[in-house]
Formats: sequence, structure tokens, C-alpha cells
Amino acid sequence: MKVAIADDDPIVCSSLATILAATGAAEVPWTANSGEIAMSRYAEDAPDVLLIDVQMPGMDGLTASERILRTHPDARILVLTTFADEAYIAKAMEIGTKGYLIKQDVSSVIPAVQAVMAGQIVMGAEVLTKLRLVNGGAQTVVRPNESGRPQGSGRYEVPDRFANLTDREHDVAELVAEGLDNREIAAKLFLSEGTVRNRISDILAKTNISNRTKLAVEWLACH
Repeated sequence: MKVAIADDDPIVCSSLATILAATGAAEVPWTANSGEIAMSRYAEDAPDVLLIDVQMPGMDGLTASERILRTHPDARILVLTTFADEAYIAKAMEIGTKGYLIKQDVSSVIPAVQAVMAGQIVMGAEVLTKLRLVNGGAQTVVRPNESGRPQGSGRYEVPDRFANLTDREHDVAELVAEGLDNREIAAKLFLSEGTVRNRISDILAKTNISNRTKLAVEWLACH
């Protein structure tokens, strides 16, 4: 697995690269200290996962991520920052990154990267706390465990926005949250891809959620 790192602090880049290499989790083909450099390096040598900070000199990490995703819609970008800012989290979800972690929880980086590679959406505990405060969701924490799969703790409570989904829509939402694409969901539920697309559109309309990334995050946050 190849994991690139974009952070304005060379020490952070070096430390993360050392951790990833020493544990055998990943090779680090390159690092970048600005959004512009991250974009340029990504175009030359796209990694399996890009870890990127938010605040960097010149172009910030979220702008760089958005531009990378425009030309590489399948890019796996994981935000790793010190800022649990609601606006930053919302922007990261909106543009389609694969997760948002806080740097203080360095031990979660490797399982988070593994989870993203497995198609999961990853949110740190502090980030989910912010989302609950904004959205009024359940008191639940979801983070990657050692296997790279999300795990929950706390009390379970289905938010009102999911209350009107049918059983089949619940099944589809669950598989979206697991990172399956439409073809894989169709095969698993014995549906056509067109039916899956329609079901997802219905779910987004019923829940007033704007895209499948946000759907996955909110589903994981309450299950």
C-alpha cells in the first residue's frame, strides 16, 4: 500500500512516514508541505491513500483535496489535522474525502488508512462528537478498530431522519456505509444497479442528506 502525506510540518511528515514504514503498513512514495505541491505530486504519482492536513501555506488542504477529487474522483483522501472545526468537517464531507482524523490520536492512523483502503468512511471520536452536536445524533462513537473496521460504543439511537426508511432502504444504507459501490450492493441484495441508484436517491431525499458520503458518516455515527 502506498500512502502519501501532505503537511506543512516536515517533522509530522517524517514521523508519520517512519510509523507507516516501521510497522510495515505502507510505503510512503512522497510527502508535500503545501496544497499546491500535493496536487502536483498526486498528478504525477497517485498513491493508494493521501493523508492531508487542512491548514497549509498557500493552498489549504481542503481546496487541494477538492481539486484532486475533481480530476481523480476515486481518490482516497483522509484528512489528518489538529482542527476539529465544524466548518472544516462539513467541507471535507461535502467534497467526498474518506474521513477526518485529529492528529492527537496518532495510534488510529494505521487502522484508519487500512479502513479507507477497505472502502470505509473513517471519522475520529472527537469529530463524531462535533457532528452529534451539530446534527443532534445519537450518543455513539465510531472509530476504526485494529482490523480496520469501524466499531461503536455508547447507547444506540436511530435519529429521526432514518425513521421513515423502509427495511430495504435500511439494508441499502448499511451497505453504503460499509463502502460498497452500487454494483456490489446490487449483487449482495439481488437487485439491479438501477434499482440501487433509485433507492439511494430515495434515501437521500427522505433523510435530507446531500450525498452518499454524508449518508455513510451519519449512518455510522448512529449504529
